[in-house]
Amino acid sequence: MIARIKHFLRELPSVYKRGLMLALDLVLIPLALWAALSLRYGDWFTGFDRAALVFAGLVVFTIPVFVRLGLYRAVMRFLGWKALEQIAMGVAASTMVLLAIMLLHPQAQLPRSTFVIYGLVLFFMVAGSRFLARRLLGATASGKGKERVAVYGAGASGRQVIGMLRQGPDYEPVVFIDDDVSLDGREIDGLRVVHPRRRDLTAFLQRLGVASILLSVPSASPATRRKILSFLEPLPFHVRTVPGIEEILSGKARLDQVQEVDIEDLLGREPVPPRPELLGKCITGKTVLVTGAGGSIGSELCRQVVEQGAARLVLFDVSEFGLYQIDHELRALPSVANGEVELVAALGSVLDERRLQRLFARFAIDTVYHAAAYKHVPLVEHNPIEGLSNNALGTLIAARVAAQANVSHFVLISTDKAVRPTNVMGASKRLAELALQALQPEYTATTFSMVRFGNVLGSSGSVVPLFRRQITDGGPVTVTHPDITRYFMTIPEAVQLVIQAGSMAEGGDVFVLDMGEPVKIAYLARRMVHLSGLEVRDEEHPDGDIEITYTGLRPGEKLYEELLIGEAVNGTGHPRIMRASEDCLRWRVFEKCLSRLQKDMDRYDMPAVREHLSELVSGYQPHERIEDHCWKE
Repeated sequence: MIARIKHFLRELPSVYKRGLMLALDLVLIPLALWAALSLRYGDWFTGFDRAALVFAGLVVFTIPVFVRLGLYRAVMRFLGWKALEQIAMGVAASTMVLLAIMLLHPQAQLPRSTFVIYGLVLFFMVAGSRFLARRLLGATASGKGKERVAVYGAGASGRQVIGMLRQGPDYEPVVFIDDDVSLDGREIDGLRVVHPRRRDLTAFLQRLGVASILLSVPSASPATRRKILSFLEPLPFHVRTVPGIEEILSGKARLDQVQEVDIEDLLGREPVPPRPELLGKCITGKTVLVTGAGGSIGSELCRQVVEQGAARLVLFDVSEFGLYQIDHELRALPSVANGEVELVAALGSVLDERRLQRLFARFAIDTVYHAAAYKHVPLVEHNPIEGLSNNALGTLIAARVAAQANVSHFVLISTDKAVRPTNVMGASKRLAELALQALQPEYTATTFSMVRFGNVLGSSGSVVPLFRRQITDGGPVTVTHPDITRYFMTIPEAVQLVIQAGSMAEGGDVFVLDMGEPVKIAYLARRMVHLSGLEVRDEEHPDGDIEITYTGLRPGEKLYEELLIGEAVNGTGHPRIMRASEDCLRWRVFEKCLSRLQKDMDRYDMPAVREHLSELVSGYQPHERIEDHCWKE
């Protein structure tokens, strides 16, 4: 019966709900005055004949005040402290009205102290009725069947999250966890607050039936978030996050949108503030071309180019779908929509020299960020000719066309796999670096540079989404080797550093980004399993939930990556950008060697290709056997 009443009230149109609250106040105002008089006299008040005018006048004057203050516009389900302020103001005004009527109508013979008691009684009646309505209308579903969660962070964001979760059908918040010692043991919005260092925290949360802990600390620094996650990781609860206020305001997420822990929180680091003059030097007011614009690095480059106020941005990609996605996204940005930044989406391959020449001639390109590349190591290893063509020859063609068109800056997005490569992908990227270094003396009007860095979080080839899918499917989580390590950096930070490095280039520079400390992939996998509230199944925990299996290094894969070929490295004006001094080939020597390599590629002579690639790329150590799908010994 009660459930039906709740459902009926929730489904009522808002105008009827406001009418019900107004009707209730028509009853509560005289009832509060009668209760105040009864309390003052210490007996039931019955003198309505002499006080009828006071009762009627109080109602007539109070209701318009309540209307004016907006007491009937508030949405009951989201009632908060602001509503209490409005109620207090309305009650205070009604109390003054009562005092005025009593002074103007002495025949009523009412004690003057009545108005004080009346104010207190009316406040509790009106406020109580509102919050009772909030309680009735607030829960769209009972706690039955909802996942019981603890919210880490009892600040403003946490309280907002609590309100939103209570409206939804999926989660039932039952407790706050907060580092503030002064809040320990207190209640906020009806939920108890506990300190994370409580000795029996796990047992306490299990008694409450908590299945997940939701992290709601949007203002915390990366270091603080990592500290919190390190504390929560061993606990047997699924740890997830709710979005910050910036994501909510931008429309990227809803307040009640629960997400998996961002791996940036585990591996990220404190960002170094960028130097604005470096960010804008090659972009602001200029025409910029980004190759590979639809890829993970290319698309972020496009976002930041628009943000830095380019006059025109030319998006270039061979993938129609990738190009469509980034073009569609950028056209929704205000600076593009209102015409401040002109957007040109061009389909094409970096191997198509005539297509590139037309683009450079038509749009007078000032700066090129060359992100187009095949970068998935095993795929390129199985398709070596295509990888070499796209990554090395494509870079050479794009760079030469850019130089002939008098482009000011050409920046190559390189990789740590170019250092002493054991795979074709890395060798092809080192070959691309050598091409730019060889071209620099031949085209002094164009500043060529390359920026070398390791893995980026969230890229198309990242292990993170793979691990997530495997954990969701119940495992096993596959890692190639227990000791394999990789550098990690967020895509926005990497791109920001690429732009700044390109602006510092003097010609033929090899820039190396400070990637921080390398991370063991097996360690990353274990942390992701633990933060999912699960246990890794191993010798110590034979009854665990998820097994980690080691599949062996893939063709061309290294246990660890390097960023420098030699030892010579110098700092720059930025603490996370270094300049490497490495040997390179003169154009005539490089061109002659490359010509032989191209002939081998045209003949599909894989042994010869590997031999000439070894001559060109210092330290290249190919896999024992040729992995090309189409090659037969």
